[in-house]
Amino acid sequence: MNEQLKYQIALTLVPGVGDVLGKKLVAYCGGAEAVFLEKKSSLEKIPGIGSKVVANILKQQVLSRAEEEIAFIEKQDIQPFFYLDKAYPKRLQQCADGPIMLYYKGNVDLNHERVIGVVGTRNATTYGKQVCEQIAEQLSDDKILVVSGLAYGIDSFAHRAALKSGLPTVGVLAHGLDRLYPAQNKQLADKMLENGGLLTEFLTKTNPDRENFPRRNRIVAGMIDALIVVESASRGGALITAEIANSYNRDVFAIPGKVGDTYSEGCNYLIRTNRAHLMEKADHLRYIMRWDDKPKAIQMQIFRNFTEEETLIMHVFGDETICSIDEMIVKTNLTTTKIASILLSLEFDGVLLALPGKRYQKL
Repeated sequence: MNEQLKYQIALTLVPGVGDVLGKKLVAYCGGAEAVFLEKKSSLEKIPGIGSKVVANILKQQVLSRAEEEIAFIEKQDIQPFFYLDKAYPKRLQQCADGPIMLYYKGNVDLNHERVIGVVGTRNATTYGKQVCEQIAEQLSDDKILVVSGLAYGIDSFAHRAALKSGLPTVGVLAHGLDRLYPAQNKQLADKMLENGGLLTEFLTKTNPDRENFPRRNRIVAGMIDALIVVESASRGGALITAEIANSYNRDVFAIPGKVGDTYSEGCNYLIRTNRAHLMEKADHLRYIMRWDDKPKAIQMQIFRNFTEEETLIMHVFGDETICSIDEMIVKTNLTTTKIASILLSLEFDGVLLALPGKRYQKL
């Protein structure tokens, strides 16, 4: 039995402990297991935790359920990812409300070089299906991972189009990995396991209840570089996902449609209100995301002397090539204005390359 994993899963089961509070508890106590071993008096001193939550932690009744989940994970060859694990999606790691735990069955790296989400209405039209196929075909050589929700309509078309074009694709589920909704997508899901996979934050025995879908949508929005809304009515899950993606500083794209078409109203609204870039073909995505740009051939001075503050910024990258401004703020304690000034200087000197989503790449 993986003891560390047991406590990590158990933390997500404690009544009153959500993703934000759970991460705070881990930070204060030093780990998931430490949370359950902490004294009552120490737990009560943690900001934002009440007496009921403390009592729930001390009962430790959730540990047996966590052990049950581990048995399923091991039997089904499922990969569990704690939010601090290296294999956990780094883009989602930047989101404060990202899941503490993820459960993944598949064969593609979730930290793919380029990741896009494709969402839309469940009542997809022929036009929507054609758009999904065209985009996937146009992006077939771009080393892209396609993420969607494996729902009826656009989600399913996006997954199928990705597979047809040889692109890996991951479906984010609103239930546990012991079931599949909708059941009609079983064959599609099996094919996705050959080039992609299935991902969820939910334990087994969790049904696809209505309240789970917005939570599923935030995972899609958080683990991507860009979101494409293909078709959407004036209300629906696709618009919710777009709103979340914008809040995460992800680039959002929308496929325009005819005025008056029910399932183009949402896309046209996103474009009209500057909540999304207008996208008619893959080249528009490449241009905005700067995926068609080759790094500028600026030779960094071999003996360039970094200032003390520049050194702080560069140390944040560590062994990673890409880093977010939010991470720099947390790890350097420099002001946002100061960091922006330093980043501009490093970009001009060819040390860093600015990327969408407030991220920078070390050259």
